[in-house]
Amino acid sequence: MESLKRVLPFVWPYRNKFLLASLLAFLIALLWGLNLSVAFPIVKVLLQGESLAEYVQKNIDDAEQEIELRSAGLEKTDERIAKLTDEDERLGQLQHRSRLQSKLSAASKELAFMSWIQANVIPKIPRDQFDTFAAILLVLLIATVIKGILIFFQEILVGNLVELTILGIRKACFRKTLSLDYQTLMIKGGSDLMSRFTFDMNQLSAGLRFLGGKVIREPLKALVCITGAFLVSWQLTLLSFVFAPLVGIVFYMIGKKIKRASHKLMQSMSRIYKTMEETFAGIKVVIAFNGARQHRLKFHHENKAYFSKAVRLVKLQALTSPSTEVIGLLAVFVALLPASYLVLRETTSIWGITLSTGPMDVARLGTLYAMLAGAVDPVRKLSTIYARLKRASAAAERVFAIIDSETLVKQPVAPVRVPQEIETIQFDKIDFGYATSNENAQRPAVLKEVNLKVRAGETIVVVGGNGSGKSTLVSLLPRYFDPDSGTVSFNDVDIKNLRLEDLRNQLGVVTQETLLFDGTIADNIRYGSPSATDFEVEQAAKKAFVTQFTEQLPDQLETHVGDKGQQLSGGQRQRIALARAILRNPKILILDEATSAVDAQSEFLIHQSLREFTKGRTTFLITHTISQSILDFVSRIAVMDEGKLIACGTHEALLETCPAYKQLLQSQVRQSAA
Repeated sequence: MESLKRVLPFVWPYRNKFLLASLLAFLIALLWGLNLSVAFPIVKVLLQGESLAEYVQKNIDDAEQEIELRSAGLEKTDERIAKLTDEDERLGQLQHRSRLQSKLSAASKELAFMSWIQANVIPKIPRDQFDTFAAILLVLLIATVIKGILIFFQEILVGNLVELTILGIRKACFRKTLSLDYQTLMIKGGSDLMSRFTFDMNQLSAGLRFLGGKVIREPLKALVCITGAFLVSWQLTLLSFVFAPLVGIVFYMIGKKIKRASHKLMQSMSRIYKTMEETFAGIKVVIAFNGARQHRLKFHHENKAYFSKAVRLVKLQALTSPSTEVIGLLAVFVALLPASYLVLRETTSIWGITLSTGPMDVARLGTLYAMLAGAVDPVRKLSTIYARLKRASAAAERVFAIIDSETLVKQPVAPVRVPQEIETIQFDKIDFGYATSNENAQRPAVLKEVNLKVRAGETIVVVGGNGSGKSTLVSLLPRYFDPDSGTVSFNDVDIKNLRLEDLRNQLGVVTQETLLFDGTIADNIRYGSPSATDFEVEQAAKKAFVTQFTEQLPDQLETHVGDKGQQLSGGQRQRIALARAILRNPKILILDEATSAVDAQSEFLIHQSLREFTKGRTTFLITHTISQSILDFVSRIAVMDEGKLIACGTHEALLETCPAYKQLLQSQVRQSAA
């Protein structure tokens, strides 16, 4: 249950609600014990035909006789002690005196309590036995109604507390997730994160609801009943504790298996999420290749795996309750058998061992049974709750694993300011390989000893084949990940020494896989600069030629793009992403295949826009194709091959000195001709 302790900081702000819920649980437990204690007067009135007034008077008489007898015994003992000279005999008499004093004290307390009952309670109880029985039932009904009302309000309090706590945990998880680096998030996977934010969080919520409600209430009910049983006969009650260690062992053994099974169940649910995510994300491919059957089979396989794990968990949970109930009944029988012997034999001891301070009658036996049975019921309920708590504990481990995640891209301990004028951007001896989920497995290096120096205002086109490392190199600038060795610096300042927020404020990025958020076109453009005016948004849209297609839409820039922008074409999404970067007005612009999904005319117009927009700012343009419209505003071209920067220079110089670049252009020409 260690993982559940980590929830406490999230509960602490609402501790007043927790304390009030605990107080209500205590009152509920007292009323539970009060309801069970009614067994005593009912047995007295119905079975023994003795009125409560007679019972109280009899106890007063017995207590007075006991006091008189023990007082006389004390006087005689004191006289003997005064005459004794032998230390051993004197010590024995002193011990005897102590026992007499204890019995005298108990009798005095009994007399005081019964006298108070006689003076304050008995006058209010009807004399007629039937009327007394009816009054007892009325008290029982009123107590039960009050208990039900208290349970209602406690459940509301606990539910409110749990939802507030889960809200805090969910926000903390989301905040931590957004602070993680790109690599870590990709390794964890979107489906696994979604499973933890939904399924695991629901499991934790259910466990906390039981923890705040029944886990507080039921032990208090058991404690009240055990206290009542102790008052009837502490010796017999202690006998019932013989099986307590056995209950603990059963809880421990089954609990470990439940937690392990819960972990496997949650991992299985993550795989179901992954199957669904892959299917829906690639639905076009599924439809085009008639792959529905293949995905159905995979989904069926994952669901069967989940089903088998869920059934195993159900079996373990089902085993807990009957096991605990049987052990609880054995504990009750261990106390009741000796108690029945005392009643039937009209004695207070068995084999010379005193098991009751006074004669045990049917009423006391009935009360003892009611109290012990009342203690077993909460323990039985706790056995089912224990299984739920184990599931919640497993869920908490998975949820808090997100909060415990360490980002590979760290904030600097002592950050420095971004240079006011970024005169140079330098990649110095860069080596990099992507991380994997398996720490023992290593992926091949993507970048090897890359050196590149870019002057302010330059437009650098990075070209190369697939997997050459061109996108990876430029992705080091916003610190999606950090190089394994080497540095990326502004002027002479390592970007690792800049606050991430300050660094990324200098950048505008358009990625190859353009993602829009569910909202309007204007909202997605304004994402680049949330404080921008409508006029500024419209100007950015014009520069990126977004207005070219929005003018044909009924709501123009206020048109909703749908989930992930699916209501727009790929080219339209890329133009919106470009407008977003333009609105940001960054010092450094990164375009990763920014025109790969637009037609030739739109590409030409966008390049025209970039020719004006890139003036005075440093630009990195990653592309597979080199067109004349790019060459009109490019400063230099960097050629990547198998993770190495093999050449960097002007178009004309590279044609003469770089065979790889020349071959790339020839391939482009052949592709265009085809």
